[in-house]
Amino acid sequence: NNSKDCFNHRLNKLISGMEDLLFYTITEGKEMIPVPQFISALRSTGLLTSDPRLSDCMRQLRQSIRESAGNVMMDQKLFRKCVGANILLLTQAFRRKFIIPDFEEFASNIDQLYYITQRQEGGYVADYIPQLAKFSPDLWGVSLCTVDGQRHSVGDTKIPFCLQSCVKPLEYAIAVHEVGTEHVHRYVGKEPSGLKFNQLSLDEEDKPHNPMVNAGAIVISSLLKVSKAERFDYVMEYLKKIAGNEYVGFSNATFQSEKETGDRNFAIGYYLKEKKCFPENADMIAALDFYFQLCSIEVTCDSGSVMAATLANGGICPITGERVLSAEAVRNTLSLMHSCGMYDFSGQFAFHVGLPAKSGVSGAVLLVVPNVMGVLCWSPPLDRVGNSVRGIHFCQELVSLFNFHNYDNLRHFAKKLDPRRQSLDDRNKSVVNLMFAAYSGDVSALRRFALSAMDMGEKDYDSRTALHVASAEGHVEAVIFLTETCKVNPHVKDRWGNTPLDDASQFGRDRVISVLTEYQRMYPKQSGFQSDSEDQRKL
Repeated sequence: NNSKDCFNHRLNKLISGMEDLLFYTITEGKEMIPVPQFISALRSTGLLTSDPRLSDCMRQLRQSIRESAGNVMMDQKLFRKCVGANILLLTQAFRRKFIIPDFEEFASNIDQLYYITQRQEGGYVADYIPQLAKFSPDLWGVSLCTVDGQRHSVGDTKIPFCLQSCVKPLEYAIAVHEVGTEHVHRYVGKEPSGLKFNQLSLDEEDKPHNPMVNAGAIVISSLLKVSKAERFDYVMEYLKKIAGNEYVGFSNATFQSEKETGDRNFAIGYYLKEKKCFPENADMIAALDFYFQLCSIEVTCDSGSVMAATLANGGICPITGERVLSAEAVRNTLSLMHSCGMYDFSGQFAFHVGLPAKSGVSGAVLLVVPNVMGVLCWSPPLDRVGNSVRGIHFCQELVSLFNFHNYDNLRHFAKKLDPRRQSLDDRNKSVVNLMFAAYSGDVSALRRFALSAMDMGEKDYDSRTALHVASAEGHVEAVIFLTETCKVNPHVKDRWGNTPLDDASQFGRDRVISVLTEYQRMYPKQSGFQSDSEDQRKL
């Protein structure tokens, strides 16, 4: 029992230290900041205040605002109260440990691509049913969600539209997750067909070519083991989990219209039945009905981007942390999206964009950047093969700017931006602030820099450390903190060949000279840094 108490005490001490570290990282050394400044700092990392992982934090904040008369300031006490359950997530966010560290700059680049693509004219809005024809050709939205749950949306991202063919990879992934790869591919192939998506055609084994053509999707809709009555609700609940419980709806009008104008799909259904493509005892009409229902499921760009991000994250929803799909189901799905997802343009898309994607006749493009993010673009005007004109253009622009193409060499392809790398500007800004704290002898600011896990031996453009600056200015307390607590190397020479002791001697800082002389005697020439845990204890 004693060892358990000891462990809990150490854990609480560690968490308390992390909370202090995080607080001073956010406030940049101040003792308190206005709550809106905290919210704005949070948004700059890419996290939304509506993120389900932050629900406790936001509830505590709202309660504090309700209980307070004037402007609410966030001090350490309120901060600890709010972030308790979210300390690891927020530490990752504010220490820039998410997949895209500088999210503000990345979001700004996405906005630029959005406006460049908005100028694309041409294409026609699908009009074979009135529910699709009613959408304005000017609608254009892009939403993205990273594997860490960083979110950004621009344009018409809150308007619901039907998934149409974008549901096919999701239906396939659910089927593989439920009944296994082998069972699914007993009935459906894996090859691109080279034909139109609604062709009456099977491969040489008399199976639909792949799950991304109508024939393949109709067969897969008959494979789920649940009863006919429960099938739709079951898949809807699944899709809601994939979307992190964000908006997933159903357009009954679209469903009825699809059935009324679905002669080609009925022809495919009867052809599949004749060729014995369905499992034994499968009801072909029920399978078609279910297929029409799936195509009539609605999402927004916002919720669709979370679906894409769940695929990018190996089947774990980034904003809930729940494993929804197996790793195998996701891998198979992405492979088929890459080779067959973009109708007759799939080969061209794989060549130019090099990422798994699926388009739908509603104008949606579901794009996955594996291990990075999911994107949903939506613009109703389509090109001659049925892909969104703006959607395709946006995807091409995205891989022109960033090294997201599957075969971009990350080491030698230097012309493209890599948003996964940390910017040098952040480091430079921190070094300037560190040097200023040393120059003014501000020990509390130096302590905060050390708490935020900064390397206290960082050098400026003259190769001077904070110890050089504090020694030259004669700030004894700062020198003691940098030597005894931070273990900064006293033997480092600046660009003029001077050590901190040389600087102290040059300016006649006697007390600093005695501290440094003693410290240099104990500090070996080959650096012997203390462990982090010892440093933290002294802080």
